[in-house]
This record gives sequence, C-alpha cells and structure tokens, in this order.
Amino acid sequence: MISKTKISKRSKKKTNPELVGTIMAVKKDNQELAQLLSLPTRKQIKKNLYEINQEAKDGETVIVPGKVLGKGELDKKVRIVALSFSSSALKKLDKGKIHYSLLTDEIKKEKMEGKVIR
Repeated sequence: MISKTKISKRSKKKTNPELVGTIMAVKKDNQELAQLLSLPTRKQIKKNLYEINQEAKDGETVIVPGKVLGKGELDKKVRIVALSFSSSALKKLDKGKIHYSLLTDEIKKEKMEGKVIR
C-alpha cells in the first residue's frame, strides 16, 4: 500500500481530468482503489467478463478499477462498477440484464461498497 502523498503525486501526472477527480474523491475513503486507479496507463486493469464471472459470487457488487472488456459471458447476477466499459461489454451486459454503472457515478453517492477486483 502506498501513501496518500504518493497517490497525489501520481495523479498530477494524469492528463484526464475526470480520472484525477475520481482518484481524489476515492482517496479519502478507499486508499486501495485510489492506488489502483493511479497506476500508469500500461499497468491499468482490464478485465474480461469471463474473468469477472470466475471471481465474483452471485448477488455481489464488483468494483473494477479499470476497463471491462466483452470477451466471454457473465452468467451470475452481479452488479459491476467500473471506470469504463467497452461497447461489446455494454451490449452483453444489457442483453443479460446485468446492472452496471460508472465509478464516477457511484462516488457521488454516499458510500461505495463492493469487492475490488485486481
């Protein structure tokens, strides 16, 4: 686990203002998530639907601090919160009636809880 100061220094190097705002908002409540969001672009997390299906339990909220990709299928009823979604993943999630939302929208709510997938 890195310090909040190191997370702040990493976020100053980011050029996406939405990502910087997300990191700063999450840093207070969930330092692990802020650390994962502040990783360099080449190390950012990308998860396919089949990987989420393997790691998640039915009825669970899953937080992906990166992009959700559309490879594979998701047969469990989970709620996915992610930084972004690919278009193929969105189509499959809509088709399977899986609830999903963006990380920025969830931060605006009072408290965000769920399992962070690395």
